[in-house]
Amino acid sequence: MITPGPVVITTGLIGYLVAGFRGSVAAALDTFVPCYLFTILPAPYFKKHGKRPAIVAFVDGVTAAAIGAITDGVSAGLALVTVALLWRFKKLPEPLIVVAAALIGLVVYPLMTHA
Repeated sequence: MITPGPVVITTGLIGYLVAGFRGSVAAALDTFVPCYLFTILPAPYFKKHGKRPAIVAFVDGVTAAAIGAITDGVSAGLALVTVALLWRFKKLPEPLIVVAAALIGLVVYPLMTHA
């Protein structure tokens, strides 16, 4: 879900289930177009002015705020443990890390929602 494609597909499906083909198109466009415009329209200005200290500070602050808004304690803990493991064991296979994190999530998530 890190790229806009899966999100647009999901909203398109939900729009289809709610209102058929027109709902699918409306939901997909309503999801994709604002993100696209907020990326494409300011791009030339960011390329031109992006190295200014105030702009760099703003982008760093927005990035930190976005990460803080989507990260909880368990996610942060998993990230720190993953970084430590990758730092210590350079040849650790990524699929093993993903499976381990998924298993931990399957155990921890029900405990968090029922607590």
